[in-house]
Amino acid sequence: MTSRYFNKVRALTAAAIALVAFQMAPPAYSQDAAPPAAEAAPAAQAAPAAEAAAPAEATVEQRLADLESYFGNVGVGGSGDAAWSSKLKDVPGPGHNGWLMTCAALVLFMTLPGLALFYGGLVRKKNVLSVLAQCLGCAGMVTIIWWAVGYSLVFGKSFNSPFLGGTEFFFLNGVTSAPNTDYCYWVSQNVFCMYQLMFAIITPALIIGAIAERMKFTSIMLFIAIWMFVIYIPMAHMVWGVTGLMNGVWNGDAKITAIDFAGGTVVHMTSGWSALVLCIILGKRLGFGKEKMAPHSMVLCMVGTGMLWVGWYGFNAGSALSADGISANAFMTTTLAAATAGFVWGLTEKLLKGQASILGICSGIVAGLVVITPACGFVDATGAIIIGVLAAIVPYIFVMYVKRAVGYDDALDTFGVHAVGGTLGALLTGILATSKVNGNLTSVNTYADANGLAKSLEAGNGGLIMAQLSAIAITLVVSIVGTIVIAMIVKVVVGLRPTPEVETVGLDISEHGEEGYEH
Repeated sequence: MTSRYFNKVRALTAAAIALVAFQMAPPAYSQDAAPPAAEAAPAAQAAPAAEAAAPAEATVEQRLADLESYFGNVGVGGSGDAAWSSKLKDVPGPGHNGWLMTCAALVLFMTLPGLALFYGGLVRKKNVLSVLAQCLGCAGMVTIIWWAVGYSLVFGKSFNSPFLGGTEFFFLNGVTSAPNTDYCYWVSQNVFCMYQLMFAIITPALIIGAIAERMKFTSIMLFIAIWMFVIYIPMAHMVWGVTGLMNGVWNGDAKITAIDFAGGTVVHMTSGWSALVLCIILGKRLGFGKEKMAPHSMVLCMVGTGMLWVGWYGFNAGSALSADGISANAFMTTTLAAATAGFVWGLTEKLLKGQASILGICSGIVAGLVVITPACGFVDATGAIIIGVLAAIVPYIFVMYVKRAVGYDDALDTFGVHAVGGTLGALLTGILATSKVNGNLTSVNTYADANGLAKSLEAGNGGLIMAQLSAIAITLVVSIVGTIVIAMIVKVVVGLRPTPEVETVGLDISEHGEEGYEH
């Protein structure tokens, strides 16, 4: 009798926990589910009619269906005539929300201190603090821009434009803990906003690597401020915004049905190609090709690489915007590509030069992470290995041979790794993407069905590859032309380079009044 009594108590307790869970917890959409159909036009735009009846109060079965929606990472409350008044409407889900907060911290960790240490170790010791200051300055300034207008211009929709978002979220007005179901069913909009901010911070910070040791702090800050508006914000909306020109997965009206899971075009291509243009306009470092300019600390470089790799899980797996199967796949493919590329780069050095360097292995790891970024949520394990091999070989050629042949001073190989890697990744995504790991690429996703993405992938007619090439072309034009214009403006307003005397002494003392190391 006692045993039966406790069994009943356990059953009732489990049921109570399940019902309480309704109160906690909306697109990162699951790999087996599609987003809801677009909302009907407002009554004011339709013929006069009686007001629609309010949805009925949810039954126990419907509340259970809402709980299943949380685990399936889809919306709540049903749809159409079968809709009900869900108790979970506008309520974030604790698991998905907690995962994305963690991922936001991981992506910030990529910049501070990951990228700062990675780049800081690669410059000469007289310039190490200048790199750290530039990363810190970038983080602060971009955050203010994001709060004021950046988030709204990327992820708003009031303009109904394929190029820019809208004004509805200026100064983060209305950005609360309720989910913005245009993007995430179960993640608070303020968490989503902060997660996307971390992408906005690291993207311009990557440019620092190409122009390290020879650009004034004020010039870099002004360049990045303008660059955010001219290049990053439009590109981010075009690729990720719900009305974006190239958002093949979530915009049924997308004219270019490209796919970019975590930022191959938005992050790596824009920063990498801008870096190349800027370093050419800026000119070479004093003594380049004549003096030894070896990294001052490979230890810092390796530590920074490790931090970047760890943080990249937030970057890639977090871009599922939920803790679901797609996120798990991105976690796996990120690991495989990074490890493979690091090993293959080191092996290539051993075969061609007789030694596998720490710098080479670190460069390979970062290249693998870059190339897998746009593909991580769309390819399987074998695709990730293929990407890892190519991520080592192609950027290696540009870093070791093309740079020397052409003669540009890409100080820390931002172009060779990020521009080349991002471009390669965008192309390989079109070749290796499979709906077997991401159901959002199928006709179950009403948006991918409406714009033709699902059909082109299913038919295997090269439609996706052409869309990827179109996205690459647009990114190249925006990044190159935009950077030329911005650099000319900055040059006229505050100048670009410090004096030769300042550059010779080092930017740490001259620009910041400090030294990284005591003599």
